[in-house]
Amino acid sequence: MKDGFVKVAAVTPKVKVADPEWNVHQMIERAEEMAAVGVRLLVFPELSVTGYTCGDLFLTDTLLKGAREALYEFLYQTAELDMVCVLGMPLEKGGSIYNTAVVVSGGRVLGVVPKSNLSNYEEFHELRCFSPGEGDMGDVLLGDDRAPFGTKLVFQDTWVPEFIFGVEVGSDLLGISQPSSVHCMAGALLVVNPSASSEYCDKSDYRRGLVVGQSGRCVCGYIYAEAGEGESSTDVVFAGHNIISENGHLLAEREPFSGCEPIISEIDLNRLRHVRRHFTVYPRGMDALVENYRKIVFDIGVPVETILTRDVPRFPFVPESEEERQRRAKEITNIQVAALKKRMEHLGCKDVVIGLSGGLDSTLTLLVATKTFDRMHLDRGGIHTVTMPGFGTTDRTHDNAVKLAKELATDFREIDICAAVRQHFSDIGQSEEEHDTTYENAQARERTQILMDLANRENAIVLGTGDLSELALGWATYNGDHMSMYDINASVPKTLVRSLVEYHAEKTEDSSLSAVLKSILETPVSPELLPSEDGEIAQKTEDIVGPYELHDFFLYHMMRTGAKPSKILRLACHAFRGVYDEETIEKWLDIFMKRFFSQQYKRSCLPDGPKVGSVGLSSKGDWMMPSDASDSLWRIHN
Repeated sequence: MKDGFVKVAAVTPKVKVADPEWNVHQMIERAEEMAAVGVRLLVFPELSVTGYTCGDLFLTDTLLKGAREALYEFLYQTAELDMVCVLGMPLEKGGSIYNTAVVVSGGRVLGVVPKSNLSNYEEFHELRCFSPGEGDMGDVLLGDDRAPFGTKLVFQDTWVPEFIFGVEVGSDLLGISQPSSVHCMAGALLVVNPSASSEYCDKSDYRRGLVVGQSGRCVCGYIYAEAGEGESSTDVVFAGHNIISENGHLLAEREPFSGCEPIISEIDLNRLRHVRRHFTVYPRGMDALVENYRKIVFDIGVPVETILTRDVPRFPFVPESEEERQRRAKEITNIQVAALKKRMEHLGCKDVVIGLSGGLDSTLTLLVATKTFDRMHLDRGGIHTVTMPGFGTTDRTHDNAVKLAKELATDFREIDICAAVRQHFSDIGQSEEEHDTTYENAQARERTQILMDLANRENAIVLGTGDLSELALGWATYNGDHMSMYDINASVPKTLVRSLVEYHAEKTEDSSLSAVLKSILETPVSPELLPSEDGEIAQKTEDIVGPYELHDFFLYHMMRTGAKPSKILRLACHAFRGVYDEETIEKWLDIFMKRFFSQQYKRSCLPDGPKVGSVGLSSKGDWMMPSDASDSLWRIHN
């Protein structure tokens, strides 16, 4: 449970229809197995104690009593397990029979949740045997204990208050108003669903969409356990299609007809809380809906560290699948093009100025500009590209900048800044032999001055090239490359910049352009402000501030999931195992936090730029932080 992770599982054991004793024996074995690997919340399918397909046998005393006796056996055999289990069984109360989910832990029944939306169409005939549950229905006597009974129950751990869950059963999820939505309004961060959904062609896609979509709408974790092997095949078949989802993302899935192995993952409760805090459309103050809810407290022992098995992507801003990567790249390009088109139309501007360095960021800016001009039916001659060699410019980056500008048919010019910078050094008394911050920043500011003045001359706007990662680190010269008239890369992190340039290199039919883009992709990231004796790049950014793949990982989890530094370190060690050791990750994480806080003043006065993803640093909306806020709580040892 450390860092808010709770290990959960969905299990579909094989059943014998109408044989509760045999079924529960299978369930006890699976519960013991899951407890041994640290599972804290285990969900079995709907009516798993008896089997879902018992038909009119549900109306018999023999089956109902057999189910109760089997439940007592499960309670006795699992009393020492540090976990909560959810079982499905028929239960009689007040002369009616209910299709229920029974929540148990520590040898006792915590509560019983009856199904609300009974399936009574096509192959389903639940109203023939069961009555629907609704609201607070009092208590039910199970053995010597009374347990809360009703649909308005949530269950909360004593030691970890954010471990709070609600239960809906099967087709409760299909209703216009789902019980899970109200559970979450009442504070539940997790929803479990013991279900029995028959299988037919394409239904698994529909089912997956329902579960994943509901977890996104409710900002919750959702554990779905479906009936499977052993159910009667008289009319239909059940496939054991189990799903674990978190806030609209699929964490684990047991494909239909793939056996009885459990699916296990870890739900990040702290992340869910963070998202709900920021998600202002999330319903609050719904007192009428959540009144009369009963909160049932359970105790599964002092929290221990949860071993992570869930996938933690190394590149959270870049999709893992090639298909999704290309779809995302196309979407982001359209956003950037639409944004630049609107800005140019608003200003009545038909020209832009771009400083080309031969690096990734300015390359992406130029690619977006050319697509914008094409969409606006403007001559690409209105794109004024400028390369400005300085003291550290290498032949490789210079040549790539020249080739790129010409391949894209822009108005290209080259302006060497060395003489102007030397004059400036003379004016301020700076030695050219002293390679300090002044030496570097004077070159960056000279380039910006050239671009701004050219824009005035051409009645154009300067397009910025800085990206989100550089803004997070403050890796920009204040009033140098920090400044522009519009920055279309402002919310694109470095790892995504690389992915977008790769996309354009793959999509172009121009082999010469593709070759230039691939050469740029292979070039180390560098500001090239320090001179080189051997003609190679002397100043590699990632040697100075750290690998961008780590910094983008840190940025994502700080901003998007609200993780504290120690949790970010843990996640990074899990994601980058075999790539970086913990000491290295910790070093760069500490540098990231220090720079993130110290460089806020640069982000407080940024030029406009479009938001393309869920993380942004614009001080006008995405990230409002005082420029002099303390970083003490965000350093790695706190």
